[in-house]
Amino acid sequence: MSRDYSFERQRMIQEHLLQRGIKDPAILAAFKDIPRELFVPEEERDFAYSDHPLNIGYGQTISQPFIVAYMLEMLDIKKEQKVLEIGMGSGYVSALLAYLSARVYAVERIPLLACRAMHTLHTLRMPVNVKIGDGTQGWEEERPYDRILVSAASPQINEKLYEQLAVGGILLLPVGGILGQELVIVRKKNNAERVIEHLSGCTFVPLIGKYGFLEKEKGNKSQE
Repeated sequence: MSRDYSFERQRMIQEHLLQRGIKDPAILAAFKDIPRELFVPEEERDFAYSDHPLNIGYGQTISQPFIVAYMLEMLDIKKEQKVLEIGMGSGYVSALLAYLSARVYAVERIPLLACRAMHTLHTLRMPVNVKIGDGTQGWEEERPYDRILVSAASPQINEKLYEQLAVGGILLLPVGGILGQELVIVRKKNNAERVIEHLSGCTFVPLIGKYGFLEKEKGNKSQE
C-alpha cells in the first residue's frame, strides 16, 4: 500500500510557500493537488516535500518547491495561455503548468527522463505535449507562446526562445555560469522592444544544446 503524503504536502505549502511570500491561490492549489512524490525516484520520496533540489537521475534534479513557485508567480500565467517549458526533467513543473494554463508544450533532451515524465503525466491525466530534443532551440513549429519557462541554466538570454514569444509574452530563465546564475525575466513589449528584469540568485543544472552550454563544457567544469 502506497504512503499518503498529504500531510507533508500541506506542510510544504505552509512552511516553504506561504511563509516565504507565495500568495497566488491558483499556484497554491496546484501544489496542493499535484503529488510531487510521484515525480521523484522511490528512494527520494521521503524527501519529496523538503525545500531543496532532489536528484532524478542522468545528472538532473527536480528544483526546490519554493523556487518553482516563485518562478510560476513571476510568469503570471493565465488559464487561456500557451506555455513552453524547456528542460522538463521529472515532469513536475510541466504538471503545475498544465494545472495553471490551457496548453503546455515541454522539451526534454534526455529520452529516458522524457519517457518517465510522460508516463507520470499520463497517469495523472495532465495534458502536456512533449518533444524530445534540443531545448535551446525551443519548439519552432508550435510558436508563438505566451510564456516560456526555462528550467535549466543558460549562459545568456536565449534569443532563439525569445523569437518564439508572442507579443506581450514573458521569457523566464536562469542566466549565468554553471556554478551559479540569476533569474532573468524578459518581457516582449512589441517586436522591437523588450524589458529585462533581474530577479534573484539561483543554481540550476546547465542547459545543454546549440544555444546553451556544450556537453564538453559541463564535463570540464565538473572536473575542476
